[in-house]
Formats: sequence, structure tokens, C-alpha cells
Amino acid sequence: MAEKPRFLADGMLGSLARWLRMLGYDVEYAADMPDDRLLAKAEASNRILLTRDVELYRAASRKLIQAYMVEGRSKAEILAKLSRRFKLNLSLNPDASRCPLCNSPLKPVGRREVEGRVPGNVLKRKRKFWVCVNPDCGKIYWRGSHWDKIKETLRKATLYRGKQAV
Repeated sequence: MAEKPRFLADGMLGSLARWLRMLGYDVEYAADMPDDRLLAKAEASNRILLTRDVELYRAASRKLIQAYMVEGRSKAEILAKLSRRFKLNLSLNPDASRCPLCNSPLKPVGRREVEGRVPGNVLKRKRKFWVCVNPDCGKIYWRGSHWDKIKETLRKATLYRGKQAV
């Protein structure tokens, strides 16, 4: 099985970084890093640089650093294009997801482990939870009301990807 691609997203792509992390991809997000440091980091860490900055993309290409120029109007279109280019899986599996905030892996936990850390009504209604393994983060996730919106975006991305295939 081929190794999953690892990415470095520039400061314009925080939202995309979170989406890719939810899909289980290792994405480092560099919010305020200058271009020369972004290029050095992408090269040193063997990550694919994701950018919307044409000049940064060209600089990466000149240095033979793997980069991808992110284009698209909607999140679904962008995810579809990335999926086609890097053969990304567009299905959401929380057991394989990474923390959208810090990029650390998530681990499944039961109700007891999150009791007192999530709203009582959530604890009563939900059975499955995932916790970020990074002790500095520790964010707790569950399939909340946003779940259907996430799945709809991924459904649209899958449809868009299929229409573009020739």
C-alpha cells in the first residue's frame, strides 16, 4: 500500500488544512511563515506544498519542490481536484481522522472518558467520541449537527471528481 501524501499548507489554506486533516491526512499549516521558510520546510520535511500563491508555486517548481496550485471555487471542487491529483480518499472515518486544530491523531473513547468535558445533552444522545491525543489540545469530537454538512460537501466532491475523470 502506498504511503499517504503529507502536505504543508500556506497561510491562505487553513480551512483546507482542517478538511484534509478530518480525512486523515497529515497537514502542517503554516499561518505566518515567509515564502523562503515555507519552501525550505516543504523540502526538508518532504511535504507537498499547497498554495494559492502563483509566485510561491513557481518558486517551488524552480527548486524542484513538489507543490500544488490550489484552484477551485467551492470546498467540494477543491477537494475533488486534490483527490484526483493525489488519489485522496474522500470518505470521512473518524477513527482515521486527525485533529482539525492541531493535526495530531484522534483516538476513540467512550462516554466515561468525556463525562464532564462535553455538554450533558451531547453525552446523553451520543455514544461515540474521539479525543485528540495531543495533551496540549485534547479537543473532543462527536458526530454532531455539522456531520451531515460535512458528508454533503464530500458527496459533492466525489461527484465533481467523477465528472472530471476522462
